[in-house]
Amino acid sequence: MRRFEEYEPFVITVFFLSVIVIAMFSVHPVVVFLTFITGILFYIIRNGKKHIRSHLFFAMLFVILAVANPLVSHNGVTVLFVINNNPVTLEAFLYGINSAMMIVGVLYWFRSFTQIMTSDKLLYVFGIFSPKLSLILSMALRFIPMFRNQAERVKDAQKAMGLYSDDNIIDDIRSNMRVFSIVVTWALENGITTADSMSARGYGTGKRTNFSDYRFGRSDIVLLITDILLFIIVIYVSASGHLDFNFYPSVSYSGHDTIGLIGSIAYGILLMLPVYIEIRGNIRWKYLMSKV
Repeated sequence: MRRFEEYEPFVITVFFLSVIVIAMFSVHPVVVFLTFITGILFYIIRNGKKHIRSHLFFAMLFVILAVANPLVSHNGVTVLFVINNNPVTLEAFLYGINSAMMIVGVLYWFRSFTQIMTSDKLLYVFGIFSPKLSLILSMALRFIPMFRNQAERVKDAQKAMGLYSDDNIIDDIRSNMRVFSIVVTWALENGITTADSMSARGYGTGKRTNFSDYRFGRSDIVLLITDILLFIIVIYVSASGHLDFNFYPSVSYSGHDTIGLIGSIAYGILLMLPVYIEIRGNIRWKYLMSKV
């Protein structure tokens, strides 16, 4: 039984883009709440009791965002109390909570995205649309750790030669600038060497094929079609105004009509797809392990 991260990378990317686009451009409390709850749920299912610091950071961020808005924004007609002649309104307080849920929920989904979509998966997705862009991106990502490691080697060599000093701020800045200049020169020379090597191997002389371990299966197609259909439903309902919600100057919304309810249910189903896949995979894994 496949876990969500084992699906085809393009399908996973489409899902995350669908969720993030809807979440970032909708302020309806139902949509925001679903994004927030399912984002936390999916993250906990995948990581268990790990990453406690991440949860604490997101909790602090939520409180700060929720409290900051009513203290900064004084719009709204329902005044709760006054601080230094500045009214704190109910509408600003509710908008702050809603915005905090939206931002933290999207951050949780982004955190899951970075865990699932590794560098090789991202390069594969970029390679579908532009193989040259994928090649440039892979080379750029390759140079980041190489640049850092080379800088450490140059710094250690200069320390051994007595040229690197960190006794005071001026010497430290001067030494780091010298290391940076050396590493930049090395990177440029390395880039020229790489280009010559690629040219010697015949890059750019004709049509090239690429290899990938990822293949579209039946479950990938089903998930992709389901994702696209649910996304279209939610976008249509939102664009038609059935998920409109306003906090200022007073709370107003489009009402609990049938179409708005359908859009909310479709979005909830969309968010629960990876949660269901992960839970199903965990249950299947534990069942197989019990048979060993």
